[in-house]
Amino acid sequence: QLQLVESGGGSVQAGGSLTLSCAASGNTHSGYCMGWFRQAPGKEREEVAVIDSDSSTTYADFVKGRFTIRKDDADNILYLQMNSLEVDDTAMYSCAADPTGLCVRSRFVYWGQGTQVTVSS
Repeated sequence: QLQLVESGGGSVQAGGSLTLSCAASGNTHSGYCMGWFRQAPGKEREEVAVIDSDSSTTYADFVKGRFTIRKDDADNILYLQMNSLEVDDTAMYSCAADPTGLCVRSRFVYWGQGTQVTVSS
């Protein structure tokens, strides 16, 4: 089992920045594919960014150039640096882990509780 706990959410004005953290505990190892997802009210959950065991990253088009995903394998922490935030970035952000390492959406079986990000104009 893997436990994930997010932190770092909050309220910020458009154009501002936030850094989210996701602390992993339990059966941790560097082979997971880790990702950040978000869900806004009334919308489906969407993938924001993922990072695989080799630290290769993939970003959704709507965050490219603004968000950066990185991980610290020594401390088992996943980060999401969010810059130039927009009102449409308002959502509950959750981290997740795919133990197969394949970064396949259906394989993300471990999820945190989420942290709220609210961006105001």
